[in-house]
Amino acid sequence: MRVVLAEDGDLLRAGVLALLAAYDDIDVVATATNLPELLAVVAEHRPDVLLTDIRMPPDFTDEGIRAAAELRRTQPGLGVVALTQYSDVEYALDLVREGSDGRGYLLKERVADVDELVAALRTVAAGGSVIDQIVVDALLATSARRHDSLLDRLTPRELEVLAMVARGMTNGAIAADLVVTDRAVEKHINSILTKLDLPADAPVHRRVAATLVFLSEAGVGGGVSPRG
Repeated sequence: MRVVLAEDGDLLRAGVLALLAAYDDIDVVATATNLPELLAVVAEHRPDVLLTDIRMPPDFTDEGIRAAAELRRTQPGLGVVALTQYSDVEYALDLVREGSDGRGYLLKERVADVDELVAALRTVAAGGSVIDQIVVDALLATSARRHDSLLDRLTPRELEVLAMVARGMTNGAIAADLVVTDRAVEKHINSILTKLDLPADAPVHRRVAATLVFLSEAGVGGGVSPRG
């Protein structure tokens, strides 16, 4: 797996490089410290995954999110894992606004657990999605305080399953976590998709659309149509 690392902090960049060097199947082909450099090295090296800070030069605002949006158009098969110090649900929503496939959102504290970081890289490289548990918990808490939400149609167990889908978990992983059968998870997901008014012929992949509904309804602003 070919990875580009974009991080302006010297210490964190060196630390991530050292941690990833222990994995024979991961090759960090280039690094970047600002947005223009990030776009240039990704265009040059065509990696499988970009691991990027969200805030970096030149403006220290949302450079990583903007890069992910541009690369969705120019390199649609590229996975992006965004690292941040902030459990900001708006950043998470912006990251997956055009689809959650191949996108991950992790807090920088997760870097200490290199196995979790590597698992996220592998998931997005395969087209899956990963959303930090802390952000998911914040979204769930926000949802509990809102009224007239599409998520109000779901049972507590269905909401739990949808949160796991939003984190990029497969049906098998969800079943193992909940100690139920794969068939039970499939039934929950079918019920969720029906209750969220996601038709079988929806132009956006239904699991991706369900994730967007989850983030937009449980998050803060920026509503997303479940019909794409």
